[in-house]
Parts: sequence; structure tokens; C-alpha cells
Amino acid sequence: MKYLIIGLLVFSMIGCKDNRYTINMNTADFYGKKADPHPGKKLMEMYCYACHDAKTPEENRLGPPMIAIKMRYIFKDTSKDEFINDIQNWIKNPSEKDAKMFGAVKRFGVMQKLPYPENDVEQIADYIFDNDIEEPEWFQEHMNQNMGKGMKGMR
Repeated sequence: MKYLIIGLLVFSMIGCKDNRYTINMNTADFYGKKADPHPGKKLMEMYCYACHDAKTPEENRLGPPMIAIKMRYIFKDTSKDEFINDIQNWIKNPSEKDAKMFGAVKRFGVMQKLPYPENDVEQIADYIFDNDIEEPEWFQEHMNQNMGKGMKGMR
């Protein structure tokens, strides 16, 4: 009996050693990898949020929040390419004559020309077009009060 138990142990150890059906599974694959954040998000936070973040109180702002820019530049029939092109053109040469945000220009003035790389601006615009952008707490009330001033029928 003793030899039988020892034989079974040796046999089971040999059988376990030659496992042809090894499952190689990374825990990140099993639980789902976190998607790499869009590069435009980080660039937007780095370049744009000094003046356009959602957390600055309305009375202390240097420019409109990014959500307002998105809402003013994107309409029902705006393609991503059109949006990216419009943002790139504005960053390259901001001017009162080409402004789409008349209230913002009146309040804050025309944005200064900034030497951002074109590819970075493209990534930022790509991110803005495809993603939800943080809204300030006061934003919806502001939009409700001002929706009839210059934007009527455009949405």
C-alpha cells in the first residue's frame, strides 16, 4: 500500500510537470486594461487650462471655458475635420474679424497668438470633438440666459 501511494504521488507529479495546456493570462488582460488617455487631453490641460479651465469662478476667468468653445464651434453638421481646421486657424491667427465667440471677445478681448505646434493643436481639437468636456457649475445657467443672443437657430 505504501508503494502504491508513493507511486501515485510520483506519477501525478510527472503528469503535472508536462502540462501542454498552460494558460498564460495577464491579470491586466483579465480585468481590462485602462485605456491610455487621449494625448489631446493632457495637451489641453497643459496649454489651454491656464485661461480656459472649468474650475475658475466666472468672475475671475481669463477666457471662456473649453466647453463653451466646443459648443460655439460644433453644430449639427460640423465634421471633425472642419472643427480641427477652425481651431487650428484660430490658434494660428486669432483676430476680432474671424471670431466666432463675440461675447467672449467683448468680455476678454481677442486671444493672444500662441506658438503651439500644429500637431498639438490638432490633438487638442481631436480630443475636444470626441469627448465630454468639463463644465463649470455656473455654465448651464449662463447658457440658458444667453442662448438667444446670437446663437438662435444654430443648434
